[in-house]
Amino acid sequence: MTVLVGLIVTLGMLVIVPTGLRLIDADGTASIRRLWPLFAVPGAVSLWLPRGTAAAALAACYALGTVLLALHVPRRLARTRSAEPAEIAVLTALASPSVAALALVSERLGHRLLGFDLDILALTVPHFHFAGFAAALVAGLVCRAADGPAGRFAACSVPLGTLLVLLGYFIDDWAELAGALVLTAGMWTVALLTWRDIRADGRDRLTSALLAVSAAVLGATMLLALSWALGEATGLPHPNLTWMAATHGLGNALGFALCSVLAWRRLGRTAVPGPIGGPLA
Repeated sequence: MTVLVGLIVTLGMLVIVPTGLRLIDADGTASIRRLWPLFAVPGAVSLWLPRGTAAAALAACYALGTVLLALHVPRRLARTRSAEPAEIAVLTALASPSVAALALVSERLGHRLLGFDLDILALTVPHFHFAGFAAALVAGLVCRAADGPAGRFAACSVPLGTLLVLLGYFIDDWAELAGALVLTAGMWTVALLTWRDIRADGRDRLTSALLAVSAAVLGATMLLALSWALGEATGLPHPNLTWMAATHGLGNALGFALCSVLAWRRLGRTAVPGPIGGPLA
């Protein structure tokens, strides 16, 4: 696992997920949120050790935390009995870190899970922290705050696109391209609604600036994702994985995910309609 990917994943484990969980109703996730450092810190440490038993054992600690988080999915379904797009997005966010953790344990052990290269497993970890958790959560928040066809489309297409990209790993590059198209359409819709509707609700310049950055960054980072997926499927020239991590990965981590969760936390404190804990609780 490269230093850059390790830094991106560390940000996801220690900052993005726990901050995002604060946007989900406190009654449902308060316990796992309080315990999260006990799982996330060993997971983050595992990223910086050589592959082997010790790194895999620490990664397994993180995997345990993600499984406990994923167990909130059936509990939440039983409680809400809801299939609304925003709820689908939230459930996707709760389940996604467990997929990342499974790939992490295998990669840290040096095991080619299901025959996948270790590099692919390493990149699956940030993908399901940021496209899986952060993007799905933000899509759900946007859907609630900007209720309408576009918001519902975003809340459905982001989880669907993430799932299709995962299935593309098992099928072929064309299936992965289809997933990238759906995911990009959803993310660009999130960006449009954030820029046009949510940003206008910002009660201060910092919140508005964070929302503006998160929306603007998606325009570039998802175009890069499309170019990579198209190149993989067709053989056309496209960025390599190292370049993608330095551009698409870093941009989504800092520009989109971090700015988004910080902005939504600020919106929650100023009682702007939208964050879970209000309409999504």
